[in-house]
Amino acid sequence: MKNQSKVELKESKKFVDKQELNLWKRGFTPQAEIWNGRMATIGIGIILIIIALISKFSSI
Repeated sequence: MKNQSKVELKESKKFVDKQELNLWKRGFTPQAEIWNGRMATIGIGIILIIIALISKFSSI
């Protein structure tokens, strides 16, 4: 048992530069997922503003 070789697994973490994350890349990439989240957040905000404006002016 003492003579068995041990296999070491090393995880390599790849850090991405902040400028690279802001690139507009297509496909299933981290950059596309970041932009998708940003656009979804902006869309939800615009929808909430429109709903607030409609409810404010429709009660007249």
